[in-house]
Amino acid sequence: MAGAVQASPGFALQPSAEQVPLVSNYITTFDFLNQYLPDTYEKEFERYGNRTVASFLRLVGAEMPSNSDLIKWAEQGRLHTKYVNCASGSAAASDTATITVNDTLIPNTGSIAVRVGQTIVLSDNAGAGMNKGIVTSVDTANGTFNVAYYEAGGQIGGAGLTYTVFIYGSEFRKGSVGMSGSLEADDSIFSNSPIIIKDKYAVSGSDMAQIGWVEVTTENGATGYLWYLKSEHETRLRFDDYIETAMIEAVPAEAGSGAIATTGDVVGNKGSEGIFYVVNARGNVWGGGNPATLADFDAVISRLDKQGAIEENVIFVDRQFSFDIDDMLATQNSYGAGGTSYGLFDNDKDMALNLGFTGFRRGYDFYKSDWKYLNDPTMRGGLPTGANSGRINGLLVPAGSTTVYDQILGKNAKRPFLHVRYRASETEDRRYKTWITGSAGGAATSSLDAMEVNFLSERAVCTLGANNFFLFQE
Repeated sequence: MAGAVQASPGFALQPSAEQVPLVSNYITTFDFLNQYLPDTYEKEFERYGNRTVASFLRLVGAEMPSNSDLIKWAEQGRLHTKYVNCASGSAAASDTATITVNDTLIPNTGSIAVRVGQTIVLSDNAGAGMNKGIVTSVDTANGTFNVAYYEAGGQIGGAGLTYTVFIYGSEFRKGSVGMSGSLEADDSIFSNSPIIIKDKYAVSGSDMAQIGWVEVTTENGATGYLWYLKSEHETRLRFDDYIETAMIEAVPAEAGSGAIATTGDVVGNKGSEGIFYVVNARGNVWGGGNPATLADFDAVISRLDKQGAIEENVIFVDRQFSFDIDDMLATQNSYGAGGTSYGLFDNDKDMALNLGFTGFRRGYDFYKSDWKYLNDPTMRGGLPTGANSGRINGLLVPAGSTTVYDQILGKNAKRPFLHVRYRASETEDRRYKTWITGSAGGAATSSLDAMEVNFLSERAVCTLGANNFFLFQE
């Protein structure tokens, strides 16, 4: 019989950072059993180690200012035309045929990107064969074109089949006129809006003057006997996590939703396009369990081949996905079918390992790293499994930069595939603001007998070339 974990420690966050005095905190009666100093561990035990999860964007992202409520950019479309849902109006062995394009037509015009004189490949989607032909006429209004085949045997299949068509060139007679019409790449315009993220820590003036008997330690190594110092620092760390996880998880408020209908002057309601949302909507998604074999991973690589084919990619994974990749590589020679690579880290293995990455090459360079956010039990770690659970097991991020048309600048610009834009101007920088209010702790802004430490950030994440990203979910 297989064993299993029967119980685990719980986790909770007090709604208030204020230390509540309880009877159990004090010696309330005196007798000879409690007159002596207890043997007390004066050091707070770090039960959960480093509890922060903010590291993802620091590793793969960049930050740059923005002075607008709306960030817009244009991404280049494909250079070449391919239709995968076409029908032929001719019988098998016909020398000519009328091809109907049933794919989505060019937006706003309803036309097709096919011109007279172009040469095409027509392939039966069932794998029965292919033809090559030349376009003799085009009916853009109805999304059809006529083709004459080069093969003497004529069309390989008949009517009722589904074909894929792509253009590979053109052919014209001597002394003929030029190509009729022209094509423009179908650029896509994307945008995102920043959101305002806030937090606050408050402690009364009296509690600030109270010294405890346990030395507390913060995540950055600072120590002391004042609880409020630790709690203030923990609030700061929590806020650091939130400004990252908000960029990961944010979704735009949909029309008709409760969020969009929210009124008032405090709570925001427009949302933003986080990384998971964008990749799920415009990127690649793997579902039905982790890719755990070379065949599975080859399917991922095959999809990347059809996109931008970025040479170096980073995979952030949960623990089980990490094990699955390790097991896959362990069955291969030379640590993976293509060997080991650390090109992204100047071929420095030590540098990669120090940052928590292991590298391997199969078609492209991949660098794997455990993502604490997906493992943390107070965040996404331990979420239910299942096809509709929304559980995320990993995220593939292309390394490097891409060229986009910046709508604000009005010119092409190099931008990291993943980066954060924060609100800033010459007089106001909202990347990370913190200030103290009240009348305690050196503040002198009001009569409130407390110190309030306020935190604010206004930012949005830009996921460029989402077609190069991969989201791994249940």
